[in-house]
Amino acid sequence: MPDTKRTIWGRANSVNVQKVLWCLAELDLPYERIDAGMAFGKTREADYLAMNPNARIPTLVEDDFVLWESNSIMRYLCLAHGRGTPLYPEAIKHRTPVDRWLDWTLSMVQPVDRPVFWGIVRTPPAERDMIKVQRDADAAAEVWAIADRLLSSRRFMDGDQFTLADIAVGAYARRWLGVEGITRPAQPHLTRWLAELGKRGGFAQFVAPPMS
Repeated sequence: MPDTKRTIWGRANSVNVQKVLWCLAELDLPYERIDAGMAFGKTREADYLAMNPNARIPTLVEDDFVLWESNSIMRYLCLAHGRGTPLYPEAIKHRTPVDRWLDWTLSMVQPVDRPVFWGIVRTPPAERDMIKVQRDADAAAEVWAIADRLLSSRRFMDGDQFTLADIAVGAYARRWLGVEGITRPAQPHLTRWLAELGKRGGFAQFVAPPMS
């Protein structure tokens, strides 16, 4: 689809936007990105709400097709433009385990990531409640211990192939292992895996930059 006009609405420091941009890089798909959300506004404007009634980011516009929710956008991009790649396998018994990890980021990782990330990265130093943040970090460590144990016996989140599971979980793992000021247990397998992800161009460009 060489003439496809593809636009991503969302600010570059959003973890959910980063996932989509990384996926686009893996698929080598061109796009335009428009800043939206937080300081950039736009998400409460009528035109944006017509695309995404949640007033959140990211939103994909591809010609006359509109889609929101980052994991759904990544699935769509793979189904529409990445058939035959291991990112989102064709075989049902290989694809559904990838879907499971995408769901896991929403049900388990995101709820424990947010209070730690916001409590440090998006809270001025003088206003941080580090006792609460550390308590939240302890809860996050228990979730990340699940991934660390599994990665002790596999190269990637779902086996020997890099998939959307690694993009979804990896974007959050960068925040977990990159945030400063907390005490976290050693998680060597998670650390090894994240270092391997760091060699991928999409990660280096969109996920690795300083957090804000």
